[in-house]
Amino acid sequence: MPEKTELHLIADRVQSIAQAGLTYTQNSFDLERYRELQDLAARLYSLGTGAESQHFTNLLLPEKGYATPKVDVRCVVLREGKMLFVREVVDGGWSLPGGWVDINDAPHQAAEREVWEESGFQVKATKLLALLDHRKHGFTPYFFHIYKLFFLCEMQGGVATPSFETTEVGFFGPDEIPPLSLARMTPQVVQMMFELASQPDAPTLFD
Repeated sequence: MPEKTELHLIADRVQSIAQAGLTYTQNSFDLERYRELQDLAARLYSLGTGAESQHFTNLLLPEKGYATPKVDVRCVVLREGKMLFVREVVDGGWSLPGGWVDINDAPHQAAEREVWEESGFQVKATKLLALLDHRKHGFTPYFFHIYKLFFLCEMQGGVATPSFETTEVGFFGPDEIPPLSLARMTPQVVQMMFELASQPDAPTLFD
């Protein structure tokens, strides 16, 4: 998705109003008005991107309740000064292991699970290194607003094992970073994580 324009930001706001209204209103007439607002949001997204409005309608319909950012966790796992990366099936780029936080998961539990599922390593989250707003750090723009939580994790065991989401698992130093999956990770953020991981007493960085 291209960089968000003012039109996209207006569409985001229209959608958030419609989503909350469809969840909480008891009035049948208001329900129709909020459905119309949601249709208008889809049309605004369509005008801004050239994609069919139905594509955006399909994305918006499952969203319920008050609109909030989605939560993505990423894990910083070091071994002999090198950081754990996984190669993503979806685009062939490399990223720190991680993904969406599932309902009923504590963030650190989601982080530990994602490392296990994507790399075959068992880890324990020990510190929240950073909480970043996806839109502020050069990531490929995404349809939904995302908060990214970066956990420092200690290696507990396991063997490098790719999954259905990953094709390779590897450790890389700060001067040998592989081509990244820019929707998930950027060179600047990788360097930031190396710096934060080297300062265990430093406060958590947040936007």
